[in-house]
Amino acid sequence: MSEPRKILVTSALPYANGSIHLGHMLEYIQTDMWTRFQKHRGNQCIYVCADDAHGSAIMLRAEKEGITPEQLIANVQAEHSADFAEFLVDFDNFHSTHAEENRELSSQIYLKLRDAGHISTRSVTQYFDPEKKMFLADRFIKGTCPKCGTEDQYGDNCEKCGATYAPTDLKDPKSAISGATPVLRDSQHFFFKLPDFQQMLQTWTRSGTLQDAVANKLAEWLDSGLQEWDISRDAPYFGFEIPGEPGKYFYVWLDAPIGYMASFKNLCDRTPALDFDAFWGKDSTAEVYHFIGKDIVNFHALFWPAMLEGAGFRKPTGINVHGYLTVNGQKMSKSRGTFIKARTYLDHLSPEYLRYYYAAKLGRGVDDLDLNLEDFVQKVNSDLVGKVVNIASRCAGFIHKGNAGVLVAGNAAPELTDAFLAAAPSIADAYESRDFARAMREIMALADRANAWIADKAPWSLAKQEGKQDEVQAICALGINLFRQLVIFLKPVLPLLAADAEAFLNVAPLTWNDHQILLSNHQLNEFKPLMTRIDATKVQAMIDASKEDLAASQTDTGGPSGNGELAKDPLSPEIDFDAFAAVDLRVALIVKAEAVEGADKLLRLTLDIGDEQRNVFSGIKSAYPDPAKLEGRLTMMIANLKPRKMRFGISEGMVMAAGPGGEEIYLLSPDSGAKPGQRIK
Repeated sequence: MSEPRKILVTSALPYANGSIHLGHMLEYIQTDMWTRFQKHRGNQCIYVCADDAHGSAIMLRAEKEGITPEQLIANVQAEHSADFAEFLVDFDNFHSTHAEENRELSSQIYLKLRDAGHISTRSVTQYFDPEKKMFLADRFIKGTCPKCGTEDQYGDNCEKCGATYAPTDLKDPKSAISGATPVLRDSQHFFFKLPDFQQMLQTWTRSGTLQDAVANKLAEWLDSGLQEWDISRDAPYFGFEIPGEPGKYFYVWLDAPIGYMASFKNLCDRTPALDFDAFWGKDSTAEVYHFIGKDIVNFHALFWPAMLEGAGFRKPTGINVHGYLTVNGQKMSKSRGTFIKARTYLDHLSPEYLRYYYAAKLGRGVDDLDLNLEDFVQKVNSDLVGKVVNIASRCAGFIHKGNAGVLVAGNAAPELTDAFLAAAPSIADAYESRDFARAMREIMALADRANAWIADKAPWSLAKQEGKQDEVQAICALGINLFRQLVIFLKPVLPLLAADAEAFLNVAPLTWNDHQILLSNHQLNEFKPLMTRIDATKVQAMIDASKEDLAASQTDTGGPSGNGELAKDPLSPEIDFDAFAAVDLRVALIVKAEAVEGADKLLRLTLDIGDEQRNVFSGIKSAYPDPAKLEGRLTMMIANLKPRKMRFGISEGMVMAAGPGGEEIYLLSPDSGAKPGQRIK
């Protein structure tokens, strides 16, 4: 038998500036299920996390509430910890980045990078708020767009025309904090020389540490050449002062990932059997995994491994990236009541319902996951109550009534128990590879077989027949054993159900290897209902309560992955005919078509619409692998669509296409004889 693995696991750090919501919970539940599976298998698996407690936003919110930043982060940490605990997220340590361990490690790593020549300094010109006496990040500056003249735009791009610019290009700039007119000032900044690690990162990101889609995305950054990373901020700033540099602070994203190490260090200092260097030392043979959302990949898969390499620490074994959460097919929305806080959910529903639904939908890719609330009710009721728990409730009564609650010896269906045994390696592989959806499908397929077998044997009918009591006991004993096998397989996802089942089964906490044996001549405890069906009215009550939360607080608390900003998401209204008629649909001549370097799906189209040419990006590359063949063709485009800023440039319209996707996407063409620029009515 192989030696137990030594594994350290982290989730992205929740920002200490707001409540946990169901988008955040996707990540922590995913990580917890994987960690519980490893422990279930007998591996040493340690799960640490912390609140991300630094930055201007926390400093400003604390000031607004009339408390110190330390009080704010303590209050938020208590709220976060309670929410995680009730969602059964079992951290071995939940710490804070505003901790002495993090200060020491951040300083240590910075000094090692500096002494190795990986830190540079240069003067940076920025806007400064003369009233608040602080330099302003782009998001704290507003003004008039220099391109289209739209007022109240942020300091880096215009939401109306899509133009990008430097904050210094804004007309009539104002501080979004105080309203004062900012002034330009120079300041010395510190930079991490990320380009020093270009070659290492090109190799490391293709070494199997990342999903292929993530590695491909990072290749865009690497192929275009890495830039030095600004790691300093000027006072006032809530964070750690850079050693030997009064008034200069580490940018929050420098010390945030070091918070993983600091949380583990805090645990090690309280646990003599744990050795920090055995997990983080350069020669460590332990495994280290990060679970994160796709919006923070660059920090974790470029900056972080480069910092570790430069400071003489080991790099992560793997970084597991997930997509965003949508609810009912759309972004979470406060107006629709689908921006649901963890606490609001817990006030109405069992955490295990959501844990199972997330598991049933989570693959190992980076696709977004949709919480369809109608499907959520149906799936939980059907799978957990109608299939798994149903087996125990069908059989327990006959055993208690007919044999005083004792399971008889024997195996009434060897082919069925063999099938359960044979399925275990595949289920374990699905868990290991984080393909929880496949694991749940295979487990429920076993539940279906068990239920079908019990239905075929119909012990409730046999119990009414003379001389059939031994057969009834044999059938129901095996039914209980099959239920026990299913509980073993589901335990990483449903720890409460497992604990209640263990109490009913009268057994010690079940481990993965227990699936290899059957209970025989074994006394059961009294059976009590293990799970009830979801009442749809409680789901509606949760939605209604979330709308009430909106009335109580208009503060956005983070994006669907747990780390970004929540996108503006008003309820999309129906449009009238006049609004539809305002769409300017025109004939366009494709002058040039070319692939976009670093993009898997995009083509760049240069379109002639009569009086001007437009640049449009279109996701039709799979259907037109030879884009040159499009040149000279006519298509139709929406000419008055607001320009959209993309990573590869500004897209100034949209071409019309139809089809199921993939290779079957067809550009819509006008009738023959149409002219570029001609409006289509």
